[in-house]
Amino acid sequence: MEFLPKEIDEYAGKYTAEENKTLSDLNRETHIKVLIPRMLSGHIQGRILSMFSHMIQPKNILEIGTYTGYSAICFAEGMQPDGKLITIDINHELETMANSYFKKSGFENQIEMKIGNAMDIVPSLTMNFDLVFIDADKHNYSNYFDLVIDKVNKGGFIIADNVLWSGKVTTDEVNTDKDTKALDEYNKKIHEDPRVVNVLMPVRDGLMVARKL
Repeated sequence: MEFLPKEIDEYAGKYTAEENKTLSDLNRETHIKVLIPRMLSGHIQGRILSMFSHMIQPKNILEIGTYTGYSAICFAEGMQPDGKLITIDINHELETMANSYFKKSGFENQIEMKIGNAMDIVPSLTMNFDLVFIDADKHNYSNYFDLVIDKVNKGGFIIADNVLWSGKVTTDEVNTDKDTKALDEYNKKIHEDPRVVNVLMPVRDGLMVARKL
């Protein structure tokens, strides 16, 4: 489902800063070689994530859901020079590809990829974070939020992707499809949580941006 008319989307892309060559190559290789390339953040959303990171200037970042590494590189662009980004993914098959692009991006010493179940890995992390990005299995979004909220510094941000789920959250599928239901519940959970203030941005497939009070 496209949320904007094609001509508007193309116009927005035309007047958005270009992705660099490393990201462009990663974008292309993902679409050629990897299943469901739509999962990649892509040009406009990637520039938005990079812009967020430059505005926040995070010291430490946690990403749940690496895929091929595109969004991690975007976030790393605005991270403090001595910062650390930990990205977690359960799919070991994409580890080599992601790490190769982390090296090409110049952030290989700042990005650490962990392979495994985030529900097990996140509790073992001892550092606090200025920015958390959730983009993994949808039925665990609320669980991920509960795991990270106490690890986020005051004034830090939790950003969740795909919260509009191709518009399904506004349809009857919210009652019949488990992922749609889980995302709808996540949106309500964040909106009602007094520990954060939030905005749901209808960017691409929806970004729920929450700032910890």
